[in-house]
Order: sequence, then structure tokens, then C-alpha cells
Amino acid sequence: MDTAFDAVTVGRHTLRNRVVMAPMTRSRAHGPGAVPTELMATYYAQRAGAGLIVTEGVQPSAVGQGYLNTPGLHTAEQVAGWRRVTDAVHERGGVIFAQLMHVGRIAHPDNTAHGSAPVGASAVPAAGTIVTPTGPQEFPTPQPLDAEGVRATVADFVAAARNAVDAGFDGVELHGANGYLLHQFLSTNANRRDDEYGGDPTGRIRLVVEVVAAVAEAIGADRVGLRISPANPYNDIAEDDHRETYLALVDALNPLGLAYLHVAEGADTEFTPVLRERWAGALMLNPYTPGAWTGPEALKLVERGDADLVSYGALFLANPDLPRRLAGGGPFNTPDYTTAYGGGHEGYTDYPALPDQG
Repeated sequence: MDTAFDAVTVGRHTLRNRVVMAPMTRSRAHGPGAVPTELMATYYAQRAGAGLIVTEGVQPSAVGQGYLNTPGLHTAEQVAGWRRVTDAVHERGGVIFAQLMHVGRIAHPDNTAHGSAPVGASAVPAAGTIVTPTGPQEFPTPQPLDAEGVRATVADFVAAARNAVDAGFDGVELHGANGYLLHQFLSTNANRRDDEYGGDPTGRIRLVVEVVAAVAEAIGADRVGLRISPANPYNDIAEDDHRETYLALVDALNPLGLAYLHVAEGADTEFTPVLRERWAGALMLNPYTPGAWTGPEALKLVERGDADLVSYGALFLANPDLPRRLAGGGPFNTPDYTTAYGGGHEGYTDYPALPDQG
């Protein structure tokens, strides 16, 4: 029986354990240019004991940014900044993937240097508000991607993936979940297109398949993962036929031989075993825990064979040495959400690790 503390091969990498640091936006790329900082290098290096670190969402292009102070991977300065991060993680024996996240309609012109309207699958604004320099504002109506825009978006993901390799990342995770651009194309409310990228599941999965295939061809499928969140309504997403859609997506992606599929589980927990059975490769699971965070009990998912890896968000935020704490049964620091976004070292690099046992 495998445990979460056994090594596992994922793509071209052998991970020392199966405890993954999930991607978490932290909004600490302060200053011009959305460049990663030395503080970010410290933060990720502290958590290098993870079998795999998946970074916060990183915009593959300027138009892909939605939130304030999030880092990019589309300029030389950003690549150099990320190189400091990956070097720091590798010095501690860690493995780190960059999560490439194009937010699509979950954006506001006031949060970007270019000040342009966001793009999306269709001209359908998301319900709700986003934090801007002048306070919360409603999401604007996105500009639908035309044929040229779709091609440019695929190319942006490819360029960012190549930049990730140049920056020393061990691979990339493509963010197809949580209501961002790729998820918007999968959905039945944000995507109202009547061209080949809309309509039935075959059309709505097309952009995701094209992005994944192009990135896999560019840097090797064995260092590419995809994150999905079936039936997750976050960021005003509806998926009226999520089972049909995601089974079609899995069938289309299986031949590529990706490193892993990362499932951010939604309320339809009975669908997860179906995906597990259908997916040919390694499956990473962030289990559905409404009103709480993923805890030690999730380790049993690996022991039961429900997943190959388990990803932790909040507990990894507060416990830089989380695999060690999980192996010892705790104790666990409590996450402080008041310091989760923006700011400096407080609530970021000042969470204590367990003392070394001499």
C-alpha cells in the first residue's frame, strides 16, 4: 500500500513524497513589472519539503492579469525574478511547477498596466466585484476572443511555458479551474459562442485541448499538468453538463501523456472516482472540504488509491514544513487569512517551522 510519504514518479520527475503545495495567490509581486521578489524566493524555499510545489497563479501575458500584484512570466525581468525562486527551491531539494493562469473576465482595467478591457469566451460579465486600487468594483463585460485572439492566447501560454523552463521551473500547471479563462470556455454560462469553441462539450473543450497540446509539444508533455474543478461555481461559473464535458476533456487529453491531472474537487464528489478511473495518468486531488481546509485525514486518499497525490492550500500557507508535521501528526499552525493577500513578510514568511530535533 502506498502512503503519502512514499516517492512517486510524476512525468519526468521522481517526487520524494506525495504531499503537494497547492497554488495560492498571495499578491506579493509588488513594484513595477509584476516581477517576483526575493521575499517570494524565501517563501517558496521554506516549503521545499513538499513533493511538489505549484506556484500561485502566474499570468502568461499582460492581458491575462486580473488581480493586483500578481506575478507574470512574459518578460525577461519576470523570468530573472523567477530564476531566483527556482534556484532557492532547488537548493533545498524541491521540485516546483509554475501555474499559468489567464484570468479572462475575472479582471478590471484598473488593475493592469495596459488598462484594457478583459477578454473572455463571450461578452458575459461575471457577477460580483474585484478589488482595485480604488476599492471593490463590478466586473466589466469582457471582450470576446475572436479567431486571432484565440490563436494569440494559445501562443501566449506556449511562450510562458518556455519562459518557465528558462526560469528553471521543473514544469507548468495550466489553470483550467476556478472560473478563469480556460474554465470560462468549458462552462455553459460564460461561453455562449456559436463557433467551433462553443456549443456542445466538443466545442467548449476545444480551447483547453489546444492550449494543453501546444504547451505539451513546446516543453514536453511529461512536465505539463492541468488543473480542473468540475461543477465548481466559483467566479460565477455554471456547468450544466459537467460530467459529459469533463469526460470528453479527459478522453481528448489522455493520448498526450501529461504529467498529471489536478482535480480541485467540487460538490459532486461522486464524480471524482469516475475521473480517477477514466484518467490514464497521475491524479492529484484537492478534496472538497466546504467551510474548512484540507487536513491530515486527506492522506488516506493516497492509501486507498483514490489519488496519487494530495494538494494542500491553507495548511501549507501556515506550515512551511507541512509534510514533516503531517508525518508526525502535528501540531499545526493556524492560517491567518487577514494577511493572506498583499503585504510583506507577515503571514507569509514568518510562520514558524518545527524546531530541529538534534
